[in-house]
Amino acid sequence: MRKPIIAGNWKMNKTPAEARALAQALVPLLKNAQADVVLCVPAVDMAAVREALRGTGIALGAQNMHWQASGAYTGELSAAMLLDAGCAYVILGHSERRQYFGETDEFVNRKVRAAVAAGLIPIICVGETRVQREEGYTDTLVAYQTLTALTGLSAVQVAGVVVAYEPVWAIGTGLVATDEQANETIGVIRQAVRGKYGDAAADALRIQYGGSMNPANAHGLMQQPEIDGGLIGGASLKAEDFAKVVNF
Repeated sequence: MRKPIIAGNWKMNKTPAEARALAQALVPLLKNAQADVVLCVPAVDMAAVREALRGTGIALGAQNMHWQASGAYTGELSAAMLLDAGCAYVILGHSERRQYFGETDEFVNRKVRAAVAAGLIPIICVGETRVQREEGYTDTLVAYQTLTALTGLSAVQVAGVVVAYEPVWAIGTGLVATDEQANETIGVIRQAVRGKYGDAAADALRIQYGGSMNPANAHGLMQQPEIDGGLIGGASLKAEDFAKVVNF
């Protein structure tokens, strides 16, 4: 059995003071969580959230990183910096990074390899736009994005990463893939991994759903056999809502 993993993606929200308050509010609500829980916060919030989470078992995560260890990359963060800040996870290839900052599949793969080599667990985002789904490209696209992101990793390494299927048309829109749609597409991702890396890696790989999961739909989505958790955006910014998703 794969242990569920629920990760909150706070995106560009919360000052350090606000982040500390939210993390502190979450701690008692999540003390009996049966899933792995991760809070992926803005870089300026990491110190405050790390302190609030100390000794709780809730993990700290980042929202992006550079593939180089150091250098003249103004505004970027390295894997070593994230590790020293207390991060265990890092979101890579989020659709907003692809859309607004031009990140390519090749860039995502470089970041994934750097994260794994450093000991971070990447949460690798893949997904299609509404037009791509309507044109029938979903399966081909998510399989390609996933396998490209994993290129250069061993089967053992693949088993330890996390993939988040985030239909771009369902992020921040209030639209949600049906339970069956999400399960089917995540199944396609798992089969693509199975074909390249074998049964053990595919069966161990945890794949989240990342399109507007919230307290109202979390239970149905999490009952699907292929769905191993959620990458939560808006609902992660309210302690009670996020706790309801985690405690589905």
